[in-house]
Amino acid sequence: MTQTCKPLLDVLAGNRRATPPIWLMRQAGRYLPEYRALRADAGSFLDLCYNPDFAVEATLQPIKRFDLDAAIIFSDILVIPQALGRELYFEEGRGPVLTPLTRSSEVAALDRNGMTDRLAPIYQAISKVRSILPAPVSLIGFAGAPWTIASYMIEGGTSRDHLALRRFTYEEPVVFDRLIEELSEAITEHLLAQIKAGAEVVQIFDTWAGILPPAGLDRYSLRPIGTIAQAVRSAAPDVPVIAFPRAVGSAYAAYAAIDAIAAVSIDTGADPRWAAETLQSMAAVQGNLDPAARIVGGTTMDRAATAICAALKDGPHILNLGHGVLPPTPPDHVARLIEVVRAGGS
Repeated sequence: MTQTCKPLLDVLAGNRRATPPIWLMRQAGRYLPEYRALRADAGSFLDLCYNPDFAVEATLQPIKRFDLDAAIIFSDILVIPQALGRELYFEEGRGPVLTPLTRSSEVAALDRNGMTDRLAPIYQAISKVRSILPAPVSLIGFAGAPWTIASYMIEGGTSRDHLALRRFTYEEPVVFDRLIEELSEAITEHLLAQIKAGAEVVQIFDTWAGILPPAGLDRYSLRPIGTIAQAVRSAAPDVPVIAFPRAVGSAYAAYAAIDAIAAVSIDTGADPRWAAETLQSMAAVQGNLDPAARIVGGTTMDRAATAICAALKDGPHILNLGHGVLPPTPPDHVARLIEVVRAGGS
């Protein structure tokens, strides 16, 4: 295969590179002092997401500071339920708060008409970022997976045990299937709008996939993600899809086997040697440095990153974290990580 000038796109096309491309989930965020200043100016987290000028600046901050191979648009997975008519706000120290969805009538009331109009500021930000990104840097759009978004909608926010969600799947399976279908269609529409605006790659985050039992994993995570990825590929065949089903263990292989998935992002608990043997023949592997190792830095971080790169060096690999950047991360450690990865190529 011919290598392109964009390292991330090259690896997502199935090519091995001596030095893996690198980007980081939550690379724009509270660990950066310039982000904290921007967040204060914006007034609220959602104001930051929905103001194109603020969103562009947040997206570009890590690109200006670090030698990264991709920018990911600054937004949030919960803009979809809000655009479908559910109340959403962010509470300091608590995170997202939604009015819990509890009845079939509330699922029936979800309205995709005009959804992309309501999300237009996000697409405006994507277009502007794409127009000013350095040529080798790819632009990533994203959305949450149906299962993860449904969790927030039913729980009313972040949950430790996801009990309301799990009970809903058992007590109202028909209604829950309808919710998953509605969210799948909304997510597909949102991803395609991001692509139309200029996103070159899209990632689907299924943060809570790991809480599902095997049958539920297939029904509520694997199949919906496959359906969305296939729809994206049918409409935009040149735009690769990355799937990040967090903490699914050996089931990562089932996601990698989906023909429309170009890469699988693995969490910190996955062994990169296993990923090399099992996944890389089917899809690129993205990951999977422990975010805590990044906070510690020094030789701990250097050795961990080097070991991951060594394990995955013979196939398509994107160096990333096993989850997102944590707020206590020193920015200097991010710069050092990139330096270590760049120096490790051969």
